[in-house]
Amino acid sequence: MRDDETPPQTPTGTLSPATPTAPGTDAPATQAGPAAWVLRLVAVGLVLTALNLRPAITSLGALLEEVRDGLHMSGSVAGVLTSVPPLCFAVFGIMAPRLARRFGPGAVVCAGMTAITAGLVIRPLVGGTAGFLVASALALMGIAVSNVLMPVIVKRWFPDRVGSMTGLYSMALALGTSLAAAVTVPMTEALGGSWKAGLGIWAALAAAAILPWIPLVRDRHTASGQPSAQQAGTPELRITRSRTAWALACFFGLQATAAYITMGWMPQIFRDAGVSAGTAGVLLAVTMAMGVPLAFVIPRVAARMRNQGPIVIFLGSCGLIGYAGLFLAPSGGAWAWAVLLGVSNCAFPLALTMISMRSRSGAGVVRLSAFAQSCGYLISIPGPLLVGVLYQHSGGWGLPIGLMAALMVPQMVVGTLAGRDRTIEDEC
Repeated sequence: MRDDETPPQTPTGTLSPATPTAPGTDAPATQAGPAAWVLRLVAVGLVLTALNLRPAITSLGALLEEVRDGLHMSGSVAGVLTSVPPLCFAVFGIMAPRLARRFGPGAVVCAGMTAITAGLVIRPLVGGTAGFLVASALALMGIAVSNVLMPVIVKRWFPDRVGSMTGLYSMALALGTSLAAAVTVPMTEALGGSWKAGLGIWAALAAAAILPWIPLVRDRHTASGQPSAQQAGTPELRITRSRTAWALACFFGLQATAAYITMGWMPQIFRDAGVSAGTAGVLLAVTMAMGVPLAFVIPRVAARMRNQGPIVIFLGSCGLIGYAGLFLAPSGGAWAWAVLLGVSNCAFPLALTMISMRSRSGAGVVRLSAFAQSCGYLISIPGPLLVGVLYQHSGGWGLPIGLMAALMVPQMVVGTLAGRDRTIEDEC
């Protein structure tokens, strides 16, 4: 169904996912759909959750130099710190499908928002690098399970509006990312100049995101929306046999590598080029803000295309030009490079859209989302760490920027393969 189709009419009072399919068929089951107020509540929950999926990371990127000085970190240790997000996303993201089957995705996302809140509260209060890493990992665990379950919730609750709802929460995610990058430094200055206060203030936004999910905590029916493969009498998907799944995992990993290098190191690149800390934070915010409109547009366009390869090539080309600019004139053309890299970073909402499109069933989306994101984040782990090592030992940004540009080429190749018009069920 297209994004602009009218959603199915539903009676009031039910928490069931929208129009699940009958076992083993493509026909709608007779089960009643969700009430309108429930859909609105889920939509609010999606938006608030998405707003909280990156501030724990980009707020740290804006204050990385102050955190390094305050905790006496070397460049290599700071590289480890910027590699913690993808590591946590890979390790904890793989747990999300099992947790969702047992407790329901609403309950798992609610717990995830609680973990983010706790981690952001605790992180500024600890006194050493180890404690800072542990508290960060707690927040990132909550982000990880929510990352995986966002496409699942969209597929279950809004099956006829996958593109528009993916665009909505992708736009909210980009807004939260850019907001944290833009205002963390000014807020830190307003709060007395303490980086601890500047990082901890984001716990308030995370606490607000807990509330919409509370009514759905006991709604375990939403954990699946339709029977498992065994219950339906169909064979279990062997997702590792799917070339499309592997291509999508590699694409997800390479775009995540670029994104976390950008969020973790781009402000430092500009600061080393003579740009002030506040301006560097705003430049990162510009990069992230490009995802606000584009994250809404790209999924809608991609959902109407049979092959998403041309979008992959366009985004990758913007990234190559942006990296070339960072290498040749980091401060002179800073605003242009920030915009181009922001366009390139919109490979993330495109990857999420392709996850929803590359499977015919909700159960397949759960498996594909967990597989692509967990494997993808594992692939992305070495990138930020390697950038930190190259920066420390080379004494400049030439080699790290060269690495970033080189990784964009295989990203375009595997993204084109992942964008072909096929599903994992055809290959498993």
